[in-house]
Order: sequence, then structure tokens, then C-alpha cells
Amino acid sequence: MKNPVGKPKWWDEFIAFAVKGNAMALAVGTIIGAAFSTITKSLTDDVIMPIVAIFMGGIDFSELKITLPRLFSEPVLDDAGHEILNTLNYGNFISAIINFLILALVVFFLVKGLNKLSEIGKKKEQEAPAEPPAPPEPSNEEKLLAEIRDLLKNR
Repeated sequence: MKNPVGKPKWWDEFIAFAVKGNAMALAVGTIIGAAFSTITKSLTDDVIMPIVAIFMGGIDFSELKITLPRLFSEPVLDDAGHEILNTLNYGNFISAIINFLILALVVFFLVKGLNKLSEIGKKKEQEAPAEPPAPPEPSNEEKLLAEIRDLLKNR
């Protein structure tokens, strides 16, 4: 269904959605998350894993692998004529797990900090003095007494 200008009706709804804060925040978060992921991958691969390797006798995690046999095919050769091995690279998997744990820890502390800030803001709102409640509506007796008082004043 098209509107008179020629644009589909859903287009305006889509534009309204895309420029709202939630969609833009999601896009920015995704981009920042991807950049942060490369930083934590570098931290894992270039800083943490070499330190762990010291305690493991100098083992490079990226070199940890199991060579699997080729059961139903001939050996595969590269351009130089060397056999390409079929390997199960569990060292890279260990690095990925450590990388995930670092990311999860950082996100945990980030969310915890944001929740703490939110609690502080709520406490300040609660501590703010509330407006005194409006006086209750006078009863019929009080109204009648007020009229008598006013009449006596006018005498």
C-alpha cells in the first residue's frame, strides 16, 4: 500500500524506528563491542597467554593441537609439496574461552557499576522532600461552622 507521495507506508515507520534512541544505541553498542572484542583478544593472546605459558613450561596455546588421520582420502599437499595436516586445534579453543571469560567479567563489572549508579539516583529521588499533602476537604459540619463564624464576624 502506497501513500500519495509514492513511498510505501511502512517506510516512514521504519525511519521513525531507525532514528529512535534504542536502534541507534544498539548500533553504537555493536560497533563498540566489536572494537572492544579485538582489544580483549589482543590482551588474551599477547599478554595473558604468554604469562600462562611460563607456568606451563613455555607451551604456546596456539600450538596445542592433535593431528587427526585422514581415513578416506589421500594426503593433501600445499604449493610447496608439503602435506597439509588435519588438526584439532584445542589450544585456540582454550584461548577463546579465556577471551570470553575476560569479556564476561568486564561486562559484569560494567553492569554492576551502572546498577550502583542507578541505585544512587533512586536514593536521591527518595530523599528529596515530598510536597506536603493537600489539606482534606472540609466536612459539611466544618463548612456550616465556617459560615456561622463568617456571619458572626460580619455583625
